[in-house]
Amino acid sequence: MSLLWMLIVGGVIGWLAGLIMGRDIPGGVIGNIVAGILGSWLGGMLLGSWGPKVSDFYVFPSLIGAIVLIFIVSLILRSVGGRSRS
Repeated sequence: MSLLWMLIVGGVIGWLAGLIMGRDIPGGVIGNIVAGILGSWLGGMLLGSWGPKVSDFYVFPSLIGAIVLIFIVSLILRSVGGRSRS
């Protein structure tokens, strides 16, 4: 049951981060879950553990980490997609 909650909360955090950034996360629902879980890890490493906790995720560091992750991924995808094929 803990894995199910982790997937749900990770998906919601990834979805909220995508809404805040105004960018689509590649991969749809799976992308949201991955962004939420990796973002929570990144946010926990950078900002520590503070704020409300839901299913082993601290909400504020997780959300900030997911936003940073989406920003980095969008920059990478933009630079890869912007290359010309000459």
